Amino acid sequence: HDLLILLISVLFLTLQLLFLALFPGAFNCCMKISDEIPKGILRKVQRFEIQKADGLCHLDAVILHMKGKKFCVNPWNRKVKKMMKKMKHKINKSKFHVRKQRRTRITKQKEQKQ
Repeated sequence: HDLLILLISVLFLTLQLLFLALFPGAFNCCMKISDEIPKGILRKVQRFEIQKADGLCHLDAVILHMKGKKFCVNPWNRKVKKMMKKMKHKINKSKFHVRKQRRTRITKQKEQKQ
């Protein structure tokens, strides 16, 4: 009975440490990265950061930011690379679209003044 309680305690502590390593909170660097990405995580990503193994951090990683959470993943993962490419494309596309609308509006205002 005591052995079971000890085993559960050790398991809980191990899971807690793994969680802290994969979801960086107080520290900025990822200490461990996950090769396996739980289903549905990539759809919830709001933004991402690329961590380089230079300076303070000793590990190459991609930090996925979701609602109130960070998740450290392998930057060489095919799914992660695809998601980053899509997000970059979305950002560039929307920035261009906004600029184009703004230029058109400014041009129209100039025409009205003349």
